[in-house]
Amino acid sequence: MEKSELIYDWNVVGQTAAVQRRVQFNDETLRDGLQSPSVIDPPIEKKIEILHLMDSLGINSADIGLPGAGPRAVADVTRLAREIVECKLDIAPNCAARTVRADIEPIIDISQKIGAPIEVSTFIGSSPIRQYAEGWSVEMMLTATEDAVKFAVSHGLPVMYVTEDTTRANPETIRALYTAAIEAGARRICVCDTVGHITPEGVRALLAHVKTVVAAAGEDIKIDWHGHQDRGLGVINAIAALDAGVDRLHATALGIGERVGNTPMDQLLVNLQLMGRINRDLSNLMRYCEVVSEATGVPIPANYPVVGHDAFRTATGVHAAAVIKAFRKGDNWLADMVYSGVPAAAYGREQLIEIGPMSGKSNVIFWLEHHGFEPSEERVERIFNRAKQVDCVLSDDEVKALL
Repeated sequence: MEKSELIYDWNVVGQTAAVQRRVQFNDETLRDGLQSPSVIDPPIEKKIEILHLMDSLGINSADIGLPGAGPRAVADVTRLAREIVECKLDIAPNCAARTVRADIEPIIDISQKIGAPIEVSTFIGSSPIRQYAEGWSVEMMLTATEDAVKFAVSHGLPVMYVTEDTTRANPETIRALYTAAIEAGARRICVCDTVGHITPEGVRALLAHVKTVVAAAGEDIKIDWHGHQDRGLGVINAIAALDAGVDRLHATALGIGERVGNTPMDQLLVNLQLMGRINRDLSNLMRYCEVVSEATGVPIPANYPVVGHDAFRTATGVHAAAVIKAFRKGDNWLADMVYSGVPAAAYGREQLIEIGPMSGKSNVIFWLEHHGFEPSEERVERIFNRAKQVDCVLSDDEVKALL
C-alpha cells in the first residue's frame, strides 16, 4: 500500500497553492538565548561547537554576540567570527547593538580584524509603553536610528534594523522608524514580538502593514521575524510570519532565552520540514540540542518534542501493540508513524517499547526479543505480573533481574 494512502492529511485540505519561497534562519542561541537568567554562558570551545552544528543544519546566519557588553563579549565574538572565516562555514555572522555608536564601534573593529563583513543588528524599542517607561520621544528615536544606521553603513557593514516590541507599537511609529532606517541605508528590517504578545492573526495584520512601509520605500528590503514564547505561540507565529512574506526567521536551540524563551529553532525546523517548506538533512538536530543543553545547563524535558527522552517511547499497551504489529510487518516507516506524527528515524531516534503498569504482554514479548532473550511463557508471566505491581516503567536492569 502506498504511504500516501495510509495517512489522510487534513493539513492540506482546502489549502490554496502557496507560493514556495526560500526561507532563511537566523540562530539567536549564542546571544539572545544566553540572556536567560538560568543559563550558563558557555566557554568559547562550546560556542564554537554549537556554531558548527548550526552550520551543519543549514542555518543561514547566527547572532554571535553583543560586543558592546564588554571585553569577554568582544573576545568571544572575535573568535567566533574568525572561526567562520577560517573554516569557510556557510553561516553568516551578525552582532547585536543598541542604536548608539559605542555598541557599533567594536563590531566595526572585529570585522576589520577578520577581514569579512558582520551584519549589524541595531535595535531600539518601539512600543508606546517602552517609550513612556524610558522617557523617549519619537524624535529622539528617529535621530538615534538615523545616526546608528548611517554610522554602520559608512564603515561598509550591512545593517538589519530591529524594532523591539514591534507587536505592541502603533502603525505611525512603525512607519516612521522603518522609513528612517531604510533611508539611512538599512537593507533588512526585523519585526519583533519581544514579549510574546501577538497571535497568528496579529502577525498577519502587522506584517501586512510593514510590507506597505517597505513598498513605499521603493528599495529591495528583506524582512525578518523574531518571536518569543510567553504565550507558547513562538512556532505557529513564525510559520504565520513566513506565510505573510518574511524572508528570515529567528529562533534559538530549545527555545532558550529571556523569561520563557524564544521560538525553538529545533521545533521550527522540524515543522517546516514536515510541511514541505524546507528539505534538508536534520540528522544533527539531536546533537545540536544536546550540546546546547549541556553547555548552558538547561535540561531537556523528557516530554520535549523530537529530542526529549520520551518523544518516541511508550509503555501503554494499546499504543505499543500497534507499533509492535507494524514492526512485525517488517516496515520501519510504518512502525515509525503508526503512533507518531514525527518520523523518529529522520532525527536519529527510534521507537522504544517499555514495560510498565499500563503495558500488555505484547510489550514484554517485544522487549525480550528486542534485547535478545527468549520470550518463554514463564518469563513473560513473571515480568508482566511484576509490571502490574509497580507505579512506573521498569528499568532495563529491573527487567533483566527478573530473568
